[in-house]
Amino acid sequence: MQMYKKFLLTAMATLVFATGAVAADKLKMGVQAAYPPFNSKDESGQVVGFDVDIGNALCAKMKVECEVVTSDWDNIIPALNDNQFNFLVSSMSITEERKQLVDFTDPYYSNKLQFVGLIAAGSDESIPFKDTLDGKTIGAARGTLAAAWLKDNLAPGATIQLYDTQADAYADLNAGNLYAVLADKFVSYEWLKSEAGIPYEFKGEPVVNNDKIGIAVRKGDPLREQLNTALKDIISDGTYKKINDRYFPFSIL
Repeated sequence: MQMYKKFLLTAMATLVFATGAVAADKLKMGVQAAYPPFNSKDESGQVVGFDVDIGNALCAKMKVECEVVTSDWDNIIPALNDNQFNFLVSSMSITEERKQLVDFTDPYYSNKLQFVGLIAAGSDESIPFKDTLDGKTIGAARGTLAAAWLKDNLAPGATIQLYDTQADAYADLNAGNLYAVLADKFVSYEWLKSEAGIPYEFKGEPVVNNDKIGIAVRKGDPLREQLNTALKDIISDGTYKKINDRYFPFSIL
């Protein structure tokens, strides 16, 4: 009997170790892959961007292999909770509503929300841009902090048009169907450098200045603390700055 108990305990310990080793040796990270320069697909179809580089750097610190799994934005939290990936690194704002569904790491960058519209010579800068939107159609990506801000703050006479991706919103602005787009400043910064973005500029001051962006994991997952430790490490050893400087001439931390 004693020998049987010893065998059972040894077998259970082996099983736990083996299961943990599998979990620790390979992780899947979820990204939208439609939000340049943070996440998108290059010409070969490979998922690239700031988020992906940060995710890979964190995995390297944790000494685990990482695989990128893509998901559309509307389904990205359900996909995480359905175990389609282990963590979500896709420029997601930390909000109270989302904290009911997932746990977030410490922020890995800070965002701002700012309008983008046509360059207008001689415009009256004494009037805040957000106060000039009555009767206008304003675009944003669906399910984002920008969309929520427009819903809560836009003038009653303005129309909100939402899009599946940020690229779709910019395209409709470029087609003349929108007066302005509200988006993450650093995403618009990248777009304004493109040929399509040349006739446009930032409008007014940011309407949100301190939007914290975090990595999401399933509720109660201890991976959160491992990611937090790895994040501190890549910041302290200069890895984060190298990634930041690859995309921006200023710090977004």
